[in-house]
Amino acid sequence: MKKEIHPDYHVIDVKMTDGTVYQVRSTWGKEGDVMSLDIDPTVHPAWTGGSAKLLDAGGRVSKFKNKYAGLGF
Repeated sequence: MKKEIHPDYHVIDVKMTDGTVYQVRSTWGKEGDVMSLDIDPTVHPAWTGGSAKLLDAGGRVSKFKNKYAGLGF
């Protein structure tokens, strides 16, 4: 690999929504930074088989459901 062209690759902490913290190597942030996730694989319906539900307080999902409530969506 060429020198001086690649981003710094370092260890950061990733804090899941349930408070669990994992150490991973990343180019995000600086050494020792903490990335807090709003939605992570432990609570996202795409990875939980639909058993978990996303909470949406007045966002686009709520607007869509209210607008098309009678159409069976």
